Amino acid sequence: MFTYLMDWLELVVRWIHVITGVSWIGASFYFNWLNNSLRPPEDAPEGVDGEVWAVHGGHFYRVNKYAVAPSKLPKTLHWFKYEAYFTWISGFALLAIVYYHGAKLYLIDPAVLALAPWQAMAIGVGALVVGWVVYDVLCKSPLARMPVVFASVGFLLLTAAAYGLCLVFSSRGAYLHIGALVGTMMAANVFFVIIPNQKIMVKQMTAGTKPDPALGAAGAMRSLHNNYFTLPVLFIMVSHHYPMTFGHEQPWLVLAAISLIGAAVRHWFNLKGKGHRNVWILPAACLAMVALALVTAPRTPTRVVPEGTVQFQRVQEIIGVRCAPCHAEKPTYPGMPEAPKGVMLDTPERIQAQALVIKAQAVDTRIMPLANLTEMEEEERGILGVWVEQGASLD
Repeated sequence: MFTYLMDWLELVVRWIHVITGVSWIGASFYFNWLNNSLRPPEDAPEGVDGEVWAVHGGHFYRVNKYAVAPSKLPKTLHWFKYEAYFTWISGFALLAIVYYHGAKLYLIDPAVLALAPWQAMAIGVGALVVGWVVYDVLCKSPLARMPVVFASVGFLLLTAAAYGLCLVFSSRGAYLHIGALVGTMMAANVFFVIIPNQKIMVKQMTAGTKPDPALGAAGAMRSLHNNYFTLPVLFIMVSHHYPMTFGHEQPWLVLAAISLIGAAVRHWFNLKGKGHRNVWILPAACLAMVALALVTAPRTPTRVVPEGTVQFQRVQEIIGVRCAPCHAEKPTYPGMPEAPKGVMLDTPERIQAQALVIKAQAVDTRIMPLANLTEMEEEERGILGVWVEQGASLD
């Protein structure tokens, strides 16, 4: 019953995370598009330095942006903050439910580093705190006034963090912690900088003084950072569905490459909104993704290859001991209430149907079994590989 309730808890929290995340990302995309699409106003109130005309849902809209603030505050002022807060809260809760509660299954890989669950959790939380502090210091340093240099340094530091976490956690766990780190930076930007600065500006106006434009500029810079962070974070959110990424021999490099491609795509949209052509960026990003797929394609690994024809009986024995404890209609592995992704390997027909998946994940990339919890041997991987290559017969 406990496992069943934990599954429902994970479902509810993940649903909340998706809902609030969509709301936050949607607002971020819209306001960055709005800023990029501003054009000189035709006949706008004093203090307005840009406007956007739009049509949507059968209505026309005109949005004005003030250089600093209007001369008088309106009666109703909308704030955008709770989307960010609840996205982070639900995301961290999900991290705790899946990766900290299930640390032995999803976070710790004894072949990488033998850790106790509490040690893995401490390292994970510590990485989030240290990452935010380092990023915040950089934002307040002279580097922040040099966007290209700042972005380059930030990218190298995040890549180094990914490399370091891959030396500590399973590659899947490392990926998720980089996503959590970037998500923490994004939410902290809202909580510690963007919203407080906006509140100070409102108080200054209420007191009858002119708002400090530096506060708005600092918030705008953090908002722009969040905009570029978005696509890499979205990839990490779905990366566990694509083991050819985190299952690569150098998973941190794959993550760095995909993140860079995502940031480039975001840059193309930002430039497009400003009216810049730069048509080469998007095709280059697409070609880079194709090149990455080709470069990281599985190579035939060095493995123990049995002689002669592999009999299915031997394959079924290996699957039964190494894979079926989780991938079965009724899993027997502790803490595994149902077969991951619905993949079941408890009958000959089911094993044969998943032959190519077995070869890709247990033989080529070796990401299965997770953290090799059932201790599959190299000879057994070789037998599975040859069986598939010989036609995956049930004889």
